[in-house]
Amino acid sequence: MSTTFNAPLSGKVVALSEVPDPVFSGEIVGPGVAIIPDAEGDVTTVSPTDGKIMKIHPHAFVLLTSDKKGVLVHLGLDTVTLEGAGFTLHQENKTEVKAGDDMITWNPSEIEKGGRNPIVPVIAMEATKDNLEVLVPLGSVVAAGDPILRVN
Repeated sequence: MSTTFNAPLSGKVVALSEVPDPVFSGEIVGPGVAIIPDAEGDVTTVSPTDGKIMKIHPHAFVLLTSDKKGVLVHLGLDTVTLEGAGFTLHQENKTEVKAGDDMITWNPSEIEKGGRNPIVPVIAMEATKDNLEVLVPLGSVVAAGDPILRVN
């Protein structure tokens, strides 16, 4: 059974190797892609799939699908140091969500003005390079909700 993960926000899809953080570029957490946000002002990041929120922080969340596939969405780099400032959570830990449900509102432009990179890694946590399919060409622009990854 395959699982599809959708884009949690609009932007340009790039390889994880372009993320200037070795935890993500080295695929230590798992394979995936990253999205460079393209919107100005506040952006509401949405759930990339149906699942249960295993952990939600102001800057990141992990969902687990019914077939036990995990996805991590991390909003920007070094954003944990903001201690939640500039992020509005719309969900709570251990709740069920549907693909497209609002998760976190934030402002990538403000993150960048503060000297942090607003890139958003989307990681298929239980996947391997062999069973992960990137569904869009790297460098393409996607809208929130567009399918971007499939774990086979």
